[in-house]
Parts: sequence; structure tokens; C-alpha cells
Amino acid sequence: MNSDFAAARVHLNEALNLLCGHDQVSRESREAIDLLIEAVITAEHCKQPAKVIEFRRITEGVAISNAPTAIDSRARPSAMKL
Repeated sequence: MNSDFAAARVHLNEALNLLCGHDQVSRESREAIDLLIEAVITAEHCKQPAKVIEFRRITEGVAISNAPTAIDSRARPSAMKL
């Protein structure tokens, strides 16, 4: 089951609005809720891990892969061959 971060943020904001007193407990509670809201926002907008694309590696001038590259004659149109 996935968390509903948007709904959690709404409830945390409502709790923040309800703690409008000037006493120490209200101030400390608002600070704690602010930290929770930041954590929820971070989790909500956290990017998924990116897919890593492997590129052809060249070791001592010798290509490891057989895939064509820009320096490979198979990758250029015939009119551009030198």
C-alpha cells in the first residue's frame, strides 16, 4: 500500500492551523509539525531512481562493444565516409 502524501500534508497543515496558541507546547508542536510537513513534501516529490544507460566503453583505443558509434563508419551515411 502506498502512502497518500498529499492527504497527509493536508491534515498536517490543518493541525498546524489549529495550534495557534502562544504557549510553549503550541510553539514546539508547530515546529515539530513543520518538520513533518517538510519530510512529507520531500517524500512526495522525491524522484524515482533513474534508469542508467550504459555507453560503450573504449579501452586503449579498442571498443568493447560492437554497437556503432559516431566514430564508427557504420554509423555515418555513405556520403559522409572519408
